[in-house]
Amino acid sequence: MSDAAREIFADWSLPIWLTLSITVTAAIYLRGWVAIRTTRPAEFTALRLASFLSGLAILWLAIASPLDGFADVMLSAHMVEHLLLMSAIPMLLLYGLPVVPLLRGLPQPLIRWIAGPLLRLRPLRRLAHWLVTPAIAWLAMNLAYLCWHVPAAYDLALENEIWHSVEHLCFLGTSLLFWWTIIRPWPASRRHNDWGALIYLALADIVMTMLSGFLTFCDRPVYPYYVAHPNPFGLPVLEDQVLGAVIMWVLGSFAFLVPAMVITVRLLSPSRERGL
Repeated sequence: MSDAAREIFADWSLPIWLTLSITVTAAIYLRGWVAIRTTRPAEFTALRLASFLSGLAILWLAIASPLDGFADVMLSAHMVEHLLLMSAIPMLLLYGLPVVPLLRGLPQPLIRWIAGPLLRLRPLRRLAHWLVTPAIAWLAMNLAYLCWHVPAAYDLALENEIWHSVEHLCFLGTSLLFWWTIIRPWPASRRHNDWGALIYLALADIVMTMLSGFLTFCDRPVYPYYVAHPNPFGLPVLEDQVLGAVIMWVLGSFAFLVPAMVITVRLLSPSRERGL
């Protein structure tokens, strides 16, 4: 291990509240999963449980482990962190069908006095339905993605820990909305026609490709922070920028195109045409 890597590990300290929050969320989901599995074993399989818990584990690795320290000094590591927050983590969490297990896993007093009354509020329910409409969810994620990669906003997040946390929340929150419209975890109703989802995914891939292409072929460093704070690994700033852009381009496109291929196969399958 290089001296620079050892220094990052030495500077890292366990974020107690974040770690505790993720652990409590895992415990609540597990409690609810065990309860609902007795009546819906076909839906709530061990794979659903593993998916949700893996999503939480990767979330911890992305923003609470030493990886976050690497992301502070290298654009390429920062892009990996962004990809995890915007693709892998949301899909894993949503595949775990989290809504009902999280509600079932809460203590009864919280359900009776807090969660229940909130869920019965019609304005709140209307807002939730509005947020997961495809147009709103698509705009929310892509605007968050583009705005936080504007140099001034990007550098602000690196220089200020509070704004860095806000950036993480924006990426994760808007990406959960984005992928909700694709996965639509139970008890959300399924769409009758998924052809629009292909356009939805393709347009998001185009947005990411445009930004990745700009960062890849730009002949100067885009983010002043990395010029003022050269990374301790000796990787030139421009090479780090190109590496980060290629990671985002290739892996990000993979995250959009694989679901698109799965949806296409399902739509063209004979069983669907027969109405099965």
